[in-house]
Amino acid sequence: MHNSVAKPRSEACERNREPILAVLQRHFASRRHVLEIGSGTGQHAVHFAAALPGLTWQTSDLQSNLPGIAHWITESALPNLPPPLALDVTGRWPEGQFDALFTANTLHIMSWQSVQALFAALPAVLSPHALVAVYGPFNYHGAFTSPSNAAFDLWLKQRSAQSGIRDFEAVDALARAAGLTLLEDCAMPANNRTLIWRSGAAR
Repeated sequence: MHNSVAKPRSEACERNREPILAVLQRHFASRRHVLEIGSGTGQHAVHFAAALPGLTWQTSDLQSNLPGIAHWITESALPNLPPPLALDVTGRWPEGQFDALFTANTLHIMSWQSVQALFAALPAVLSPHALVAVYGPFNYHGAFTSPSNAAFDLWLKQRSAQSGIRDFEAVDALARAAGLTLLEDCAMPANNRTLIWRSGAAR
């Protein structure tokens, strides 16, 4: 089925999957249905779905990335990994509700308008007290947290003027406007963070 599709691979996914999983195992243990935004290669989904067998892990990405994700999913043969969904955050979102949402290394690649669209769409797809986990680099008080992040931001902007490392405060404001409450801002390797929010009242 996927013989004509080269299996995509990300070294970053290989490096960061265990630290991210450690955070997800603390927060997603009681979750049942997660939507991943921007699944990329599909490597994270396979790794996390295998480690969290009680959780159905729904991948999604732009249509052009789906064949590679499907390659990983099919090869894994995991029962909790359904076929990937085509999803542009500025377009139509899937029907139904999810009690968790995960996205990694996406906000700094999207335009700010797309980041706004992503958070604005969350109230319609999240069940009450759902959890949202976002992994990636962030600036704080308008400043880079490391020289490597400053260099990465410059590289991003050279590729696309609309991309760049986002300010935590601006992203958290979008989350709060979507009815989310920050639960944890977890330091990760390589100057990244994992941010965890809950929909509805914090409890």
